[in-house]
Amino acid sequence: MRVLINGEQRDCRSSTLADLLHELEYEGEWLATAVNGDLVHREDRSRHILGAGDRVEILSPMQGG
Repeated sequence: MRVLINGEQRDCRSSTLADLLHELEYEGEWLATAVNGDLVHREDRSRHILGAGDRVEILSPMQGG
């Protein structure tokens, strides 16, 4: 299925947001996620079903100064 991830069109085989994060190798508790402009809380990611064309935003903290 094709989705827009952080502004980039990508093919993925994941059906849920949690699976997508695993597929993309995002780890850790400090992620913020949104699908089609709506915040998806960590505890809801495994139940959030993705659809073709969804816009997924994944934000993770960066180190630096």
